[in-house]
Amino acid sequence: MVYEPGELGEALLSRLAAAGLEPTPLLLSRPSDVALDQLQSWVEPCFDLVINAITSVDAEQAEPVPQETRHRLHDLPVALAERAAFHAIAMMNLSSSQIFDGRKQQPYISSNPGNPLSVLGQCQWDCEQSLRSRLPRHLILRTGWSLERLQERVRSHDPSEPLCLSSRYRGQPTTWSDCARVMTAVVQQLDCGAEAWGTYQYAGCDTLSLYDLGLELLEELPETQRPHLIDEEDTWMRLEPANAVLNCKKIRHTFGIQQLSWRQVPAATKP
Repeated sequence: MVYEPGELGEALLSRLAAAGLEPTPLLLSRPSDVALDQLQSWVEPCFDLVINAITSVDAEQAEPVPQETRHRLHDLPVALAERAAFHAIAMMNLSSSQIFDGRKQQPYISSNPGNPLSVLGQCQWDCEQSLRSRLPRHLILRTGWSLERLQERVRSHDPSEPLCLSSRYRGQPTTWSDCARVMTAVVQQLDCGAEAWGTYQYAGCDTLSLYDLGLELLEELPETQRPHLIDEEDTWMRLEPANAVLNCKKIRHTFGIQQLSWRQVPAATKP
């Protein structure tokens, strides 16, 4: 399991160990600086599955650093996939709703092609296609809105300035701890011999607008720290798909994984 410091990696490592799956962890403190040949040497023939838990969720931060973003979201997982293919090992990799342009009126299904609006989304979409062409036994998991990212945007906003969150943008808030739960459940079934490779999607069960999510997140803050919420588009949203809603029926029908609400997130991850 390749991961970086943060809630997803720590939660996933803990869950895999608790499930008795004996992960071999590789912690990369700076994934963007990793030499790909050194990374490939970590993959051993005895591995059953390579899990790449390194991802990015903030398109605004990724946009000014395209080379760094491509290294961590495309070059790194592709190098892992090439080594995995050499040893006939399967691989799990993360993607997200950022690969879509948001123009579809209905929820996106796993077979819908990407048409990204951002550097981040383009790197994830290119990575998906590279994995499909290099590694038959791959499992790509697309996830929805990162709740932690949106919580941080609300909490860090200057309370004296209006906070713009548009109701035109819709998605499904998803916590990292929930992603770790889902990834562990999938790995457990693969470990039992399930041959269910391909692309899957998972996001929280609640679909709502950025504006409505903002209203709920502001309730978590003391009154003196709450900015005035305005239903308007901010500049960072132009890199986001207006419709980020994912159809998650495939992962439920294949692996029996039910969607949870972000409101069910453990209290330890809330402020």
